[in-house]
Amino acid sequence: MAAEHVVIDLDEHGPEPAGRSGSTHGNIANKRKILLSLVAAFAIGVVLGGIGVGELRDSRAQREQSTVVSLVALPESGFSGGFNSRGTVLLNGQLTLINTGPAPITIRAAQAERPGVQVRSMGQARQVRPGGTGQIPVELQLECATAFELEPLSVRFSVETEDKRLREARYPVALVGSAWQEDAQRLCEPRLDS
Repeated sequence: MAAEHVVIDLDEHGPEPAGRSGSTHGNIANKRKILLSLVAAFAIGVVLGGIGVGELRDSRAQREQSTVVSLVALPESGFSGGFNSRGTVLLNGQLTLINTGPAPITIRAAQAERPGVQVRSMGQARQVRPGGTGQIPVELQLECATAFELEPLSVRFSVETEDKRLREARYPVALVGSAWQEDAQRLCEPRLDS
């Protein structure tokens, strides 16, 4: 009997079983669809996330701006005054306020004190829009001999911001050369009729 030799060619791909060939191509197509779906979902997520982060950043910036207090205060002429025999002038004046901040503010109170000077607001709140001005009435007690130093008077303001919180702001008010000094000096001068 003659022996048969079987030669197997490893370079040649034989026919694949019929069931396996279709499922392999189907699996590859399904994997591609899943991969494309994941890439699309990721891309949509990145876009939506970017929009959400942008909205969050804008919202945070608006909230931060609504809490900023920036103002300028200028002394205005007193409405009336009286002279105290101890060398103290009592005046009713006003502060003109300029809102240099980005949001409306409401000035609730103002006060300042140092030797020879007392300033207190008269309890009237004043809302001031951004870039706008407003006046608040104040009571002044000024000692003729010591009130008008070169150093500005640090006035403290109680300010309500858009978020309905009270914040403190300070502004240095120059008294020398101000309308308050002019009014006080008229009353501090010795009277000729006394």
